[in-house]
Amino acid sequence: MSTKLRLIVLSFLQFFIWGSWLITIGAYWFQTKQWSGAQFGAIFSTMGIAAIFMPSLMGIIADKWVNAEKLFGVLHILGGIVLFTIPMVDNPTSMFWVMLLNMMFYMPTLALSIAVSYSVLKAKGGDVVKDYPPIRVWGTIGFIVAMWTVSLLGIEKSSSQFYVAAAAAILLGFYSFTLPACPPPSRNAPTRSLIDALGLKSFALLRDTKMATFFVFALLLGAALQLTNAYGDTFLHDFDKNPAYQGTLAVRYPAIIMSISQISETLFILAIPFFLRRFGIKQVMFFSMIAWVLRFGLFAYGNPGSGLWMIILSCIVYGMAFDFFNISGSLFVETQTDSSIRASAQGLFMMMTNGFGAVLGSSLSGIIIEKYFTLADGTKEWPSIWLTFALYSLGIAVLFIIFFKHQHTRQQEVADAHPEPLLSVEQV
Repeated sequence: MSTKLRLIVLSFLQFFIWGSWLITIGAYWFQTKQWSGAQFGAIFSTMGIAAIFMPSLMGIIADKWVNAEKLFGVLHILGGIVLFTIPMVDNPTSMFWVMLLNMMFYMPTLALSIAVSYSVLKAKGGDVVKDYPPIRVWGTIGFIVAMWTVSLLGIEKSSSQFYVAAAAAILLGFYSFTLPACPPPSRNAPTRSLIDALGLKSFALLRDTKMATFFVFALLLGAALQLTNAYGDTFLHDFDKNPAYQGTLAVRYPAIIMSISQISETLFILAIPFFLRRFGIKQVMFFSMIAWVLRFGLFAYGNPGSGLWMIILSCIVYGMAFDFFNISGSLFVETQTDSSIRASAQGLFMMMTNGFGAVLGSSLSGIIIEKYFTLADGTKEWPSIWLTFALYSLGIAVLFIIFFKHQHTRQQEVADAHPEPLLSVEQV
């Protein structure tokens, strides 16, 4: 098996695991278990909690003591064992702790999968800039295939989805031990302080007004990133209670409909260079926020019948909503910080969006839905829920245009032209 094919398998399984349950756990929670919305918000916050510290800690271990591919494998095997136990959980509190443990094992593997792929490619004389993107796209394909698998097997509302994810995790765990060795690159290097190792020096960037403003908006928008992943599938399942929509495609196979979002994501990535050159980073991030307004707003008025086109269009818009902010935001960090702290600054960006932002959005959305939009019989007022999320995104977009000061230059912002000096820890 060629190196490229071996890494494609790694990327495919890495995201197949996540796709097996991430979109459909809401249907299992609300439709089968009928647990509360506030408690469900806490479940999705486990990703953010784990993302705040576990990737950095596991990164230290892979840098200093343990081969990256071995650590990657151990984490997936442990995560797979935890996933196997989820069907035995019978109350929301236990579910929170089990999911948190699972996320503590899984979230570091997102970064480790990249580290392993880069290390293997470089060892084989490959060009990571040229060779890795075609490999990584198979991760998105794996996520889509997992969603289709769970949907076509009819287990979107069943605990069996966790068995599918667990089997894939354990398979990937053992598979990783067959990969070329990725020894710790800093085994003999001087030990850095824990503050340096965790990238906490990058917090000094918050003393700069523009960077602080950017990271605040990264946190606020990060709160919206997982909302449709959390509630989209169960939203479509709820239409099954209406005889007018029973048996429609979107109600029978919600995960397949939702997978259009991931397909769109792969396509919008290709459009980013054009938009960056034409409009600049600030405008592209603004387009992302408007796309989030459309994402939620179209869900508010869509339905599996005559309004199916709105749901499909919402899924298409997701590609712009998700990619444009994440990628343009990372490029903003790249162009505005000194190389000495660039990696730490990128870590801070991810911490704000996928860490603190995800915790904020997951926790508050669950409480708000439970308190204001859930009727006495457990029925949810989905149009009001989605409109609330849309208004939240619109508010962020308006404030972003007003308060985020960044001037677009004619030059390509991701090249070597910078409108102002780069920021280092010493400068801020």
